[in-house]
Amino acid sequence: MRLLLVEDDNHVAAALSAVLSRHGFDVTHARSGEEALQALLPDTGAPFGVVLLDLGLPDQDGFEVCGRIRKRTATPVIMVTARSDVRSRIHGLNLGADDYVVKPYDTMELLARIHAVSRRTVPSDPAPPAEEPVAGPQPPLRLGPVTIELPTRQVLVDGAAVSLTRKEFDLLALLAQRPGVVFRREQIISQVWRTSWEGTGRTLEVHIASLRSKLRIPALIETVRGVGYRLVVPSP
Repeated sequence: MRLLLVEDDNHVAAALSAVLSRHGFDVTHARSGEEALQALLPDTGAPFGVVLLDLGLPDQDGFEVCGRIRKRTATPVIMVTARSDVRSRIHGLNLGADDYVVKPYDTMELLARIHAVSRRTVPSDPAPPAEEPVAGPQPPLRLGPVTIELPTRQVLVDGAAVSLTRKEFDLLALLAQRPGVVFRREQIISQVWRTSWEGTGRTLEVHIASLRSKLRIPALIETVRGVGYRLVVPSP
């Protein structure tokens, strides 16, 4: 897999590149946000499988770089930073990051997260053969003021569109298809992130917090302490 490492510290980049190379990654090192964006321009080579993006870059803030990357490619982005506060995590995910790793990190943890986000990026299914019947349009899910259009991946709250990241939508859609049913944390991680790795639990919490913030209905997603989460339809 080709991997783009965006890191301005040459010593850190060299050490991490050596580890990644030993684990089969073809690493390209960018020392600034502009170098990273140039590296992501379409070319004749194979596309990058993952971008490891440090937020402390010399030319521009890593959050800005993430937003610009997301506008030009769907390549998974893992933010790597010393900023550990929840607001920074949520901001990064809202900009389109797929995961967020806080320094100092364990190298094996980072490798596991890289493999996890790469597994989530599944190519679109090919169109069905002409002779096969095509299913009719799927009706939207209506949960009080929230409407979820599954085919178009659109979410409306009181008729106004809400912009969600890929994983935020997948998480909401999973809970919304069985309102009132408690989904275990392990079950959500397995179905949305397609992994059983325990370290994804923190990512789940951040996505839940981001969903509550964006939908502006905090009570919509209820935490069942020690178990998981469920979607509660608001009373009319």
